[in-house]
Amino acid sequence: MAIIVNVNEAKAHYSRLLELAHAGQEIILAKAGQPYARMLPLEPAVGCRQPGRLRGRVGEAFFETLPDAELAAWES
Repeated sequence: MAIIVNVNEAKAHYSRLLELAHAGQEIILAKAGQPYARMLPLEPAVGCRQPGRLRGRVGEAFFETLPDAELAAWES
């Protein structure tokens, strides 16, 4: 269940509300008694880049200098 907090109260207790949202609690910010915005935890990153995961899979040709015509096409 979401916690509903007035904007002025949210300003005063922002750090506490941020910790609650990070812990999974949904916070509804209200302005003049009407829902206005929502604080939610971020979803875990999916498919993050992982350095070195293709080690040994990229051939030497990958590192060769491109021909001048191809370089010119990339630069235009």
